[in-house]
Parts: sequence; structure tokens; C-alpha cells
Amino acid sequence: MKTKILTVCRTLTALLVTLWCTAASAQERRELDDATWTVESPDRHTKVIVSLNRGQLTYSAGYTLHNESRDYVELLEPSPLGLYTNEGDFSRNLEASGEPIISTRTVNYTLRQSKKHQVSADYTVALFPLHAEGQKPFTLEMWVGDHKLAFRYQLPIQGEHAALVVNGEATGFNLPNDATGFISPQSDALIGWKRTKPSYEEEYVLDVPMGTPSKYGHGWTFPCLFRVGEKGWVEISETGLDGRYCGSHLSEGTKEGLFTIAFPMPEENNGFGSTGAQMGLPGTTPWRTVTLAPNLAPVVESTVTWDVVEELYAPSQDYKGGRSTWSWIIWQDESIVYDDQVAFIDLASALGWEYCLIDGGWETNIGRDRMEQLFAYAKSKGVAPFVWYNSNGGWNDAPQCAKHRMYSPIVRKKEMAWLARHGVKGIKVDFFGGDKQETIRLYEQILSDANDYGIQVIFHGCTLPRGWERMYPNYVGSEAVLASENLVFNQHYDNMEGQNACLHPFIRNAVGSMEFGGTILQRHLTRSGKGGRTRIVGDCFELATAIAFQNIVQNFALTPLDLKEAPAFEIEFMKQVPTQWQDTRLIDGYPGKYCVLARQAMDGKWYVAVMNAEKKAKTLTLDLNLLNSTILSAQLPGGKAARGQWQMVSDGADGKTPAQSAVTADKKGLVKLTVGPQSGIVLF
Repeated sequence: MKTKILTVCRTLTALLVTLWCTAASAQERRELDDATWTVESPDRHTKVIVSLNRGQLTYSAGYTLHNESRDYVELLEPSPLGLYTNEGDFSRNLEASGEPIISTRTVNYTLRQSKKHQVSADYTVALFPLHAEGQKPFTLEMWVGDHKLAFRYQLPIQGEHAALVVNGEATGFNLPNDATGFISPQSDALIGWKRTKPSYEEEYVLDVPMGTPSKYGHGWTFPCLFRVGEKGWVEISETGLDGRYCGSHLSEGTKEGLFTIAFPMPEENNGFGSTGAQMGLPGTTPWRTVTLAPNLAPVVESTVTWDVVEELYAPSQDYKGGRSTWSWIIWQDESIVYDDQVAFIDLASALGWEYCLIDGGWETNIGRDRMEQLFAYAKSKGVAPFVWYNSNGGWNDAPQCAKHRMYSPIVRKKEMAWLARHGVKGIKVDFFGGDKQETIRLYEQILSDANDYGIQVIFHGCTLPRGWERMYPNYVGSEAVLASENLVFNQHYDNMEGQNACLHPFIRNAVGSMEFGGTILQRHLTRSGKGGRTRIVGDCFELATAIAFQNIVQNFALTPLDLKEAPAFEIEFMKQVPTQWQDTRLIDGYPGKYCVLARQAMDGKWYVAVMNAEKKAKTLTLDLNLLNSTILSAQLPGGKAARGQWQMVSDGADGKTPAQSAVTADKKGLVKLTVGPQSGIVLF
């Protein structure tokens, strides 16, 4: 085998890339039949090794230690690459068409709707020109950055054929066999309430060994987090998905740790549509992303999901984030009537919040004429409405109205024009049918049409967002998680709330906006505040989730009863809590046990959320030096976060005595705190 080490050439042009990929001689191709190439990130922290051996293409990945010998730690073992298409098998009998083309790239962009506002990221970009048996050309595109990598396949026109169907992928991720997973199963199709699954709402299994079977036997939903012993962590997902491809997930894993890309099940979308992807050529697949590091901070803080995608259209206006009231989550279906919606508009106004979400059932219970009156009332109170819609179509039996208004483009545009005329700023569309290309196209069509009318979009009962915050400027967020409604439905989920909340910053919310709809201050989850499901975690744990869970429009679960019964400091905190962030830092944590997460608001102010899911108190020493920033000079004495005085809301060491106080870091920038069992703290 011939080994080739890639070097970075900063002056290669697109013309050279094209010429080099097409002009390799037959002799050069023979020499490249067996070869290994190493691609390092510009900072040399991350290394990917791509190998072509006996016609099969693989890659492995890891990080280098900051020691004198720069020892290499492999977290992904050699993993397969390739596609299966109607034009041929692009996974075996492969040959290189020339040497890989290497360049460096810095991406700079503004990300309005996620965990970091101004992003600058450096990558080494490698293009591997290849051809399959019968001289079928394609290119592996690999981006390698600091503790992250992304790759996809580029497919040119195949002879006379300008179209292609991808039936499946050989693409895999080979974890060491001692790795353990923090993963959520892909559900059966057409099960659950009114045949609305799969909807990315299954429970996680934690720290499970390789080869653990999934609940339904269909593999695991993205994102998937793995711990590789004491070596580090790996998070796997995908991004850049639009209507030109289907959504995918990971297969059942082997005991040796190999997972491969799995496509949708035939039963999804009520059995309608292909399980593969129809592609016009030239075309590209979505990106597969991997974040890998010795600790969890790069996983939580990674922006690889958005680094490799681009905005698909310009925003039609300057979309605004904010806070929203939402009657349905506690008051349920019976609240979707005119007078109750007025009460929640008044609540939004009293809290100084920007929005009020009017949920499913309004078309029957309120009617379109009175909805126009409600829209006018909201405007008079300085509150903008979001309005709920059922996505179907023919793929679920959910009875809630308004129905059949988002599927048809003609009806959809008329509906959006009506909403825009009456000052509605957003829609929430629910109950999608799976991950088939047919369904992904519908997401994109709704977003694109809504932008024409200045409307923002939330998705529920839906797939994971895959880079959509940057791709679609009017996109707000997606549920795609076992969200707050389950706290009302079943006490089991209230009992598990702490554990689940301490998973999301590391897994689901690390790769995309998460419309959870939480921060419940009532102890009993009913309209009267008596009976029903009982909240287990402390009040300040709930306040901490308002920081730890990221979505640019947050539909919080406060009710008018909270204004009477919740401590005044809790209401004051919720009046001023931000939803748009310019930076995110993980200070400490372990998935499912505890999380200490800091987010920096647009005014430079830091908020630190501390959540303890365990049933005993935990004493933590927080190093606030991690938050030092030049922006903080106006916020904290001496311009140093570590030495400033912070306001603190805490459930107390017993988890039962919420109070507000002040805390000051010591001279080393450290703060020692005791957070009670299943309780929380927020510093701000």
C-alpha cells in the first residue's frame, strides 16, 4: 500500500480542482488503487485518515494530544463509505481518478437563530475524485475542522443520464467496541396517537454498550452521542438536508460498534413515496457530521451543523425572536376558545412578551371571523400571534383543525396571505409523516412560501432540523424531542424530567433548535393548579431550562395562575429572560446527571444554568474564567466575569426553598455552589 500525506495548498483555484480531477492518467490511477491520505484540521487538533484498499473506501478519525509527541487518539475506527444507486454501486470496485485536492477555508457568517451569533470556523477541505466500476465518476468531499468533520458525496452527470436515484448508502461510523451510546430509537411508522409516528419523540437509553438492540428494531435517530471509554466523546448527525434527499438515521449497531446510514421505512408517510432519494445531476447528498473530542465542551459548542451549509433564500423581513404564552400546554384543548386566548394574550402583555401561540382547534372553536377579532385584540396589546396548523395531507388521523391547509400549495398561499393581512407573525405546523423525500419537500415548501408572506415557522411532530437555522431564515425551531406535553400526559415523564433535561444540551439541542415548550412553574399541571400530574423538579430547575434549552421563539408554559402564586423573583426573571444568544459555553456536566451551561445574551450578559437531575445534592466548583470576554467590561466589575458579583436564583441545598441572592467568585474566578436534588440554579 502506498501512503500519501496531504499537504495544505492555500492557492489552489477552482479551475485547478476541476483539471486535476479529470486529467489523471491511467498510470496514476493504477498507482492510487491502494492508498492512504491523512487530512488534518488547520489547527492540527483533528485528523481524518481516508483509505482506498482493494476497491473499498474507508475513513477513520480522532484527535491529537497537546503533548510533545502529539499522540493520536482514534475515536472512529475505519468506517465504510459509498452509495447504492440505480446507476451503479458506488461502494466497491472503486478507483481514484487522481490525487485529492486540498485547500483551506474559513467560513464567516451570522447565525440569528441558534447558540452562537457570529461564527468563524477554519477547515481543511479535501476533494477525493473517484470512479466506480464502469467509470462512474463521483467525489468524496471532506471538511475537517477543530474537533469536527463533515463529508458528503458529489455526483456529476453520469454519461447521458442527468438524473439518479440513491437507494441506500454504505456510509458508516465504526465506534470502538468499548464505546457506549446515549441514543434514542427510531420508532415504527404509523403507530402512536392517531398514527403520527415516527416523530423523534422516543426515550433515550443511556450509556448502553455496542450491539444493544433498539426498541423497535429500526436503529437510532440523529443525533447520536457516544462515549469512548476514557478517550473521549463522539456525536454523529447530518445536516444540509433539503427537498433533494430523504432524511436518514443510524442502523442497528453491531457488537463491534459499526453503525451505517439507514433510509426511511416504506410505511412512513402512510406508505406513499419512495424510501430513497431522487436526484437531478449534478447533485450532492446531505452532509454527515461528526464532532469528536476528549471532553463534552466541543460537542455542546460545535457549529459544524451550520458551517457547511448556506442560506437558500433571503429573508423577506427582519424576523424577530422572543417569548410567547401558550394556553394549550397546561389548559389543554378546552382552552382553545376566544376568552381563554384573550387571557393568554393579556398574560403575554403583562410579562412584556412578544408572542402568543393559538393552538389546534381554533378553526372550529373560535371560527375565522372571531380569529380576526382576536388578531386585532392582540395587536392592541402589543402581542403578535402564532397560529397552529395540522400538516395533513393523507399521512395521519389527527383530528385537530385547521386541517389540509398546509399541504396544498394553492390553499397554503391563500391561508398565509390571510394570516399576513391580520398581523400573524408565525405558524406552528404539526403531525408530519416521517423522513421520506416527499415529506422533506413539504417542510421546504412551507418554509419558502411562509417567507414570501413574512411568516416564521415552528414544526412539531416532526423530524430533526438539519442546518435549517442557516438555510431557511424564517425557520424558528422544531420539536423532534420528547417535549413538555408529555409532562401533562403521564406522571412517568415528570418523574424523568430532570434526567431528560440534562440530556438535551449534549444531544438534541446541540445540533439544532429545540421547541420544547417548557419552564412550568405550577407544581400541579392543571388549570386550577390542583390534582393532575405533579412536577418533581424544583422551580429554579425550570428557570434554568429557559437558558439551557435553545429556541429563538420560546413557547413557555406560564399561566395566569403563576402571576398570583409564583414567587415574584421568578416572574421577574421570566420577564427579562432572553431567547437570542451570541455565545454558548459548557462549564461542566454529564448527560442525564447534571449540566452547567452558560449562554451570552446579545447585550453581552451571561446566564449560567445549573441543573442537577440526581436525587441527592451536588456540590460544584464552577470556573467562571471560561466566560471572560471583552464584551463583559460593561457588565461586570473589572471586565472579568470571574470576578464579578452575580445574581443567583436557587432551589436551595434541599431543592425545596427557592430564593434569590447574590454570589461573588473568589480571586481565582471560582464559585462553589450546592445544588439540591432534582433542582437548579441560575446565575446572571
